[in-house]
Amino acid sequence: MSVIIEKGQRLKADIIKFLYYKKVLSLTDLSKLTQKSLPLITSIVNSLVEEGQVIEQGLAPSTGGRRPIMFLLNPDYKKYIVAVAMDQFITRLTIYDLSNKKVLPTQLVNLDMSAADSADELIEFINRCIAKSNIDREDLLGVGIGMPGFVNAEKGMNYSFMQIEDGSSLQDYLSKNLNLSVFLDNDSSLIALAELNFGEAINLKDVLVVNIGWGTGLGMIVHGQLYRGSSGYAGEFSHIPLSNSDALCSCGKRGCLEVETSLLVMVHKAEKAVNDGAETSMKTLFKDKSKSHADHFLDAVVKQDPVAISILSDAAFQIGKGLATLIHIMNPEKIVLSGRGARAGKMLLPPIQQAINEFCIPRVADQTTIVLSKLAEQAELLAAASLLVEHSHFN
Repeated sequence: MSVIIEKGQRLKADIIKFLYYKKVLSLTDLSKLTQKSLPLITSIVNSLVEEGQVIEQGLAPSTGGRRPIMFLLNPDYKKYIVAVAMDQFITRLTIYDLSNKKVLPTQLVNLDMSAADSADELIEFINRCIAKSNIDREDLLGVGIGMPGFVNAEKGMNYSFMQIEDGSSLQDYLSKNLNLSVFLDNDSSLIALAELNFGEAINLKDVLVVNIGWGTGLGMIVHGQLYRGSSGYAGEFSHIPLSNSDALCSCGKRGCLEVETSLLVMVHKAEKAVNDGAETSMKTLFKDKSKSHADHFLDAVVKQDPVAISILSDAAFQIGKGLATLIHIMNPEKIVLSGRGARAGKMLLPPIQQAINEFCIPRVADQTTIVLSKLAEQAELLAAASLLVEHSHFN
């Protein structure tokens, strides 16, 4: 009997997951997606309706036949997810309900991930935000975290940042101290998942998602699924040795693409330009300490500041050069420019396309479209929330 109950719970969780990603589905849709019989799906959905987790939306638009009843997750069902998006210096947090509506506006904290006490700082920040939300802890499904570095999602370990003294996993340490379920994953992998489930990669098979942030990351969608490689570290795009610079990369090697393309490098170049007396709006913007220099730099790009655009164009050309290599290897149908730096918008596209035109075989390049993410900075937060949906049983 316990096996039957367990299978029923798994099917419930699968139905909730599909409704979470697809928003509105009919019983027939759910039967096809789960590959379960229509009577079984009808029974499970009816039980979810009785429990208040799922509600009827009404009838689907007419297509000539009998109009099916459509179902969606109940926006008033009180279950919430803490979503955390980290980069090396700034951590963002929001709380979503199961319809992906924010119930706590995005909170920010300056948190240096390389600091010895960064894990404890993160715990304090999460606890402060939960308290601020006034949500009962029992109504939280848990915490999903996206972070840079060599992250093994299965083991809950980050081998680049936030090491725990006794060697235990970061995931276990956070979960124990927060008294909540915690799941973590690499930020670029999560951003790719967000594009697959909510953004530009929906219903596509082979897509590259570039994460333009403090570093330069990559998530790969292959055959409609996130590709992690044999040990989970696939997508280290930024360490392709394409740089003409002799600068030392954070990985300890020289010549990595990241030393010319990361947002960190762009900001350093912008700061140098300001210090050297360049005429730029960033001279005034950088005096405003309420925002990071990265945000001010991107603001300057959006407002078409010539110095900022020149710096961005140099980096974007190098990104395009790296993408030309990947296009030859992967032959993707689409490349999505996502992450924090995607806020630069259309300014990114011309130098990237120029590099691809210069370094890529036209017959191959013509099969790939390059687009800007519509999710941009929200991508990692959305995907961090989906970590909980993927791992929760909704008992």
